[in-house]
Amino acid sequence: MRHTWDTAAEILGHAGGTVEAMTKTSGTKTARIKASSLVPGLLGLLLLTGACAAQPAATAGAESAATAASGGQGLSKVLFIGDSIAVGEAVPLTEAFAAADVRFQSLASEGGGNVVGPFSDKKWQKLPKEIAAAEPSVVIYQITTFDWGSAKEQQAAYRKLLSTVTGAGAKLVFVTMPPIKPDDFYRPHMAELERAPAAARAVAKASSGQATVLDASAVWGSAYQRNKDGKPDRSSDGIHSCPQGAARFTVWLLDELAERFPGFTPADPKAWANTGWADDKHFKGC
Repeated sequence: MRHTWDTAAEILGHAGGTVEAMTKTSGTKTARIKASSLVPGLLGLLLLTGACAAQPAATAGAESAATAASGGQGLSKVLFIGDSIAVGEAVPLTEAFAAADVRFQSLASEGGGNVVGPFSDKKWQKLPKEIAAAEPSVVIYQITTFDWGSAKEQQAAYRKLLSTVTGAGAKLVFVTMPPIKPDDFYRPHMAELERAPAAARAVAKASSGQATVLDASAVWGSAYQRNKDGKPDRSSDGIHSCPQGAARFTVWLLDELAERFPGFTPADPKAWANTGWADDKHFKGC
């Protein structure tokens, strides 16, 4: 059993408004309630509630091993890989990691970023050198909307990624992708995308603590949800996130990393929530 977190980010006032934070206790774990002003005129509550839930044995075992292997080390540099969804998430992540004094680099790319599926062979032509050059301590791979293929192909690609990451002296963290509202382009590949997390878990289970899988359904839920608490959380295109969703994802991801790397402490959101990133041109349909 692992207690998931309770996080609420409250949007107060207009741009330039103050940000406050307080803590409360939920079960056996202290949960942080964070308030922030992300965009002008946006008022409301971003409420994300987690409950005590059992994880699949494979996932829990891999995560426990990864946590033990990390020891008391923090994060020196985080490398983020993914598709255009990750491009949007990288905007607040850049600010949040900088506020925590951790180097961060994104290799997320529009219309790709995948290590398995269409055009992944071109990705692999440069990815090993990019990872080695970045000298990361942790590589985060968010499963992409293009991770198509059989379970065997997915596992082979994820094992190759693990080997590349560990060869560069880093640990690998898989993150599940947000649920999407499939159109005619994605609909034929939904079964492949739905089994990708299981392929990642199989690789993590056999990694001797070098990889783990984080289930982002704690942030997004099990199905595409356009609005949360009356505010746009996901883009109207059915794929990407809005600033509110990207901020919630950032809080969640940094808290998850803090659990696995005890030397890492996320910065208070007031240090990064109101730095202007919410106006980034990547956020469309919000």
